[in-house]
Amino acid sequence: MKRCYLLVVLITMFAVHSVWADWPQYRGPNRNATSDEKGLLRSWPAEGPKVLWTLDLGPGYGGAAVSKGKVYLLDRVAGRQDVLRCIDLDGGKEIWSFSYDAPGNLSHKGSRSTPVVDGDYIYTCGSFGDVYCFDGRTHKPVWNKNVWKDNGGGELPEWGICQNPLIYGDLLILASQTEKAGIVAYDKASGQVKWASKALPGKVGYVTPLVVNIDGQDQLVMVTATSRKESGGRSAPAGSTPDGIDGATIGIDIKDGRVLWIYKGWQSRIPIPTVTDVGGGKIFITGGYMAGSAMIKVTKNPGSYVVEELYTTQDFGTHVHPPVLYKGHLYGHCTTNSRRDGMACMSVDGKLKWKTGTSPVFDKGGFILVDDLILSVDGRDGILYLIEPNPEGFKKLASADLLDTRECWGPLALSDGKLLIRDQKQMKCIAVR
Repeated sequence: MKRCYLLVVLITMFAVHSVWADWPQYRGPNRNATSDEKGLLRSWPAEGPKVLWTLDLGPGYGGAAVSKGKVYLLDRVAGRQDVLRCIDLDGGKEIWSFSYDAPGNLSHKGSRSTPVVDGDYIYTCGSFGDVYCFDGRTHKPVWNKNVWKDNGGGELPEWGICQNPLIYGDLLILASQTEKAGIVAYDKASGQVKWASKALPGKVGYVTPLVVNIDGQDQLVMVTATSRKESGGRSAPAGSTPDGIDGATIGIDIKDGRVLWIYKGWQSRIPIPTVTDVGGGKIFITGGYMAGSAMIKVTKNPGSYVVEELYTTQDFGTHVHPPVLYKGHLYGHCTTNSRRDGMACMSVDGKLKWKTGTSPVFDKGGFILVDDLILSVDGRDGILYLIEPNPEGFKKLASADLLDTRECWGPLALSDGKLLIRDQKQMKCIAVR
């Protein structure tokens, strides 16, 4: 009897471990840059945490997904090909790879997105719109499409297609943002289009849609760009820019692509971060280029949705990565092309608590919330920081200079106490537990 009990305990422990150890998609298990792992180091030796391995990569900004001890990364051979790489998490050795032709160059060369792993299948979206489903057992493609060209897209946006594939049930979802289709939902097994939304208001941006539950209904929330250069986070007066096109934050029915609600009170010329689900129908929207941020609340009424703007602010605005939410406060990298606010902390009701400014500058780097700590890369200097999130002030616990290039902007990944960070020439695996 005791043996049976011990076996049940061991199986349960393994099952729990197998859930929290994976980082299967952009920004982790729940797409909020938060991990349930425990036992992280609270301090580091003078030489920094142990570097377990280093892998050479081409330039880029794409992050890693981790599943069952394997790291998946969409790399790029400049001007020629996209390459899906499968890497052993423990040793850093490449297990297999698959390349396909994707000729051309974009401003800020290199990869853009993070794969998503669903069981035995890996889904990727390249910077030229190539969407692939790979079988992890055969290491070969199952199907491929092009989310841009297949939907009538013409000249690519300046920085290409920056979509992080999203799995929802039997759907693979991406924002095409063409005049033919705003968001496309593919059958994840076959690549067949299950539904495509109508064109979205606004211009093409670089935001990936996020699933948000509002009054018991899952829906996609998406942000598009404005052409109004003077918007500054607010919709410009009508007629002030004759050819101006307002962007929008849009709620979309995840079952069929119908638009459920639209909010145009906040605008960004080049939106990049996904929205942040604050809970209770509250959605936080942010961006660089002087867009600042906004908090809205979406409520379901009989037959419709109502959007209430709770506030807008110029005190907090992240350029690349959405903020993380911790105990009623938002923490994010608010250095942009036009401001040097560093990391900032703001309460969810819009009260700025502190910012680091240029010390450290935290320019567009990635970060993760785990075990009541923030692991954060300074995107300009490649320094990894261990931070205690505290609304009273910036609390650095440790730091280590680990990366060699500027523009260390890729999202981080964490699995089994191993942190994956990258710059423009390499990925490193760091022991943080």
